[in-house]
Amino acid sequence: MSDPDDEPRGYASPACSMHELDPAYMGLPADPSQVMSWRKLERARLIEARMAVPASVRAGHAAAIGRALDAEIGDPAGRTISLFWPFRGEPDLRFWMEAASAKGAVCALPVVVEKRAPLQFRAWRQGDRMERGIWNILVPADGAEVVPDIVIAPLVGFDAACFRLGYGGGYFDRTLARLNRAPKVIGVGYELQRIETIRPLDHDIPMDVIVTELGTAMRRG
Repeated sequence: MSDPDDEPRGYASPACSMHELDPAYMGLPADPSQVMSWRKLERARLIEARMAVPASVRAGHAAAIGRALDAEIGDPAGRTISLFWPFRGEPDLRFWMEAASAKGAVCALPVVVEKRAPLQFRAWRQGDRMERGIWNILVPADGAEVVPDIVIAPLVGFDAACFRLGYGGGYFDRTLARLNRAPKVIGVGYELQRIETIRPLDHDIPMDVIVTELGTAMRRG
């Protein structure tokens, strides 16, 4: 289904200037500045749509995502798994973190320690002291720094190639690019966040798996 914003309005642009609107339309290389402008608008649209979902529906989606994570990961014992504290309508997987921890996993939360720097992963257990981090999100105040075997990342949007549209800070891509040992990376979100393409650029790193309330999608190739 096409996005209403893609429907023609008034006169169509002449073919000779179409590249000014979308280089991909003409098969030209993506212009990063145009891609970033498009992503900003798409990000706002998707976040608004996500936050409009009733809390009861989001809770049901989170339960389904939790079951899909169980099937994808299997026994979490002995693994270090990074998740996230829910923000702006993201799936609330704190129940899943608690269950994984009880089964012997080391759970962690990502922490922004410096602007435009890789994330730090801090161990977390239910009852640990928390503090406010960037965007006022709660993060572990005293958790030991760990290196995750599995990174479960929230997403704003995603496409069939398992590329993730995030909040625009580039923290996850920057972090994944610098880890000495590549973790398994799972993006989680809702089906309503599926888009045709995020228009990936050179720095974008695809997820290994995307999990939504409808199941699991694996990266192609």
